[in-house]
Amino acid sequence: MNNLIIDAANDKIFFIIMVDDKAYTSEFINNRENFDKFTILIMNFLKNHNLSIKNIKNIFVNQGPGKFSGIRASLAVVKALSFANKIDVYGFTSDQIINKNYTKIIDLFNKGLLIKNLIKPQY
Repeated sequence: MNNLIIDAANDKIFFIIMVDDKAYTSEFINNRENFDKFTILIMNFLKNHNLSIKNIKNIFVNQGPGKFSGIRASLAVVKALSFANKIDVYGFTSDQIINKNYTKIIDLFNKGLLIKNLIKPQY
């Protein structure tokens, strides 16, 4: 199962794709220029790892607390991708990430502790 994790709530924008037992990451500066091309960044990230949005089963997105602009941009793009491609979306919070250990999000998902399609931004 291919999972995409997006975290734009802090100083960097992180994309993590987890494919089977492998993880690929990319990071960008959390700024307006990158918000304007957020979808392009995601698509290029997937393409660089020989994937397309059709290969993604779940998207996990940081809903805060954190930077307002980063959270709004990531949530808007994730909701659009989810709607257009019938991908399940799960929100997580900044306090669930410790030392950039995003595998914890997959653990929470596997334990049924993340709620599908329920996004409550925390600015």
